[in-house]
Amino acid sequence: MLSSLLLAGTAITAFGIAPMAPDPAQLPRRQITEAIEPPGLPAQLLALASHDLVLARAEQTRASDNAESLLRRLGIYEPQLATFMRQNNDTRRLFEGRPGKQVLARVNADGRPLELVARFAPPNTEQSSTHFTRVTIERVGDQWRANSELAPLGAQVRVAGGTIQTSLFAATDEARLSDSIAVQMVELFAGDIDFHREIRRGDTFSVVYESLSADGQPVTWAEETGRILAAEFQNSGKVHQVMWYADGNGKPGYYSFDGQSRRRTFLASPLAFSRMTSGFSMRMHPILQSWRRHLGVDYAAPTGTDVRAVGDGIVDFAGWQNGYGNVVQIAHGGDRVTLYAHLSRIEVKHGQRVEQGHRVGKVGATGWATGPHLHFEFRLRGQHQDPTRMARSAEAQTIVGPNRPRFEEAVRAVQRQLDIAETLRDSPGQGE
Repeated sequence: MLSSLLLAGTAITAFGIAPMAPDPAQLPRRQITEAIEPPGLPAQLLALASHDLVLARAEQTRASDNAESLLRRLGIYEPQLATFMRQNNDTRRLFEGRPGKQVLARVNADGRPLELVARFAPPNTEQSSTHFTRVTIERVGDQWRANSELAPLGAQVRVAGGTIQTSLFAATDEARLSDSIAVQMVELFAGDIDFHREIRRGDTFSVVYESLSADGQPVTWAEETGRILAAEFQNSGKVHQVMWYADGNGKPGYYSFDGQSRRRTFLASPLAFSRMTSGFSMRMHPILQSWRRHLGVDYAAPTGTDVRAVGDGIVDFAGWQNGYGNVVQIAHGGDRVTLYAHLSRIEVKHGQRVEQGHRVGKVGATGWATGPHLHFEFRLRGQHQDPTRMARSAEAQTIVGPNRPRFEEAVRAVQRQLDIAETLRDSPGQGE
């Protein structure tokens, strides 16, 4: 059973030495009895009627919405407000761009609208993971006024867990996790698990993650999500664990529970999800129809799939190379080079510095290719190496010395959260 749970908070215990004081059992006691007569029902109803009753209702905008249709679903019938929303620059944004904007309406007991508040992704995509746009429409006398502002997103900590039956994405969907969290999980464990070939039915995962919120309401626009704070993946009986942690220098990053940094020199694959169709070995060339040594690996993926740099480096070639078609080649230092071929699109330039995970292009079928796929090579001092072994052979930094006790305390804290996720995952009938 897959489920998720909002962690309501944490407990803090204080210890101290109590001062000397008399025994409470020896103190004098006195009982006071007083009759209280509640007011009659008519008086209670009159007092209740004196309070202003405000009702609230929430909706999400749809692709076909206009001012009238949105207000109708909110139970509001006021032509003046609909006219204002059509004419005002801020309120018109509710019906532009992507649907799914959150709208909350407040009305009085008679159904008269008092205020509408809309929350949605900001126009600047660079701020979409930290801020949201809030548009407030309020009644001022007999007129309507609108105000638009940029506000910071909040974060809530949640846990979730799942068991893989068919695919990782199917399991994360069942656990109500976003695709972004699933991709983060793949990237975190890519150095240990080949997600193209080694995922098995019955593999399990538990995850602690941030859920972003706008004014306390969960964010619904697709790109928005928080980071993974801790995760555990059990693959073929082997347990892999990772957590987000700031080291002694205050630099945050992911570490395994034994204190090793999860940032390896290279990712296991330049694609988040795909299927390896040809390995680093002899094969029958699909076009030349002769046995030839395959000097890289091929990954089948739809045209347009993002191709990412497996490590930090500098682009030393970006262009066309005969049978390779569109190619990006990156120098990583230490005489190490990676090559990405048959791209439908190149998104970097010669001399550009890129970081691990940076998108360098998109999968295609340019050059000598029978269908859309990525051909990927790894070279060391000019000699071709098996790319599937490069991530596992990379060294990692380890937390040692005076920082170790603080790190181990943090491990114990996140382990308790992961235990909650595992309990929910294995307990049928549990859920949000």
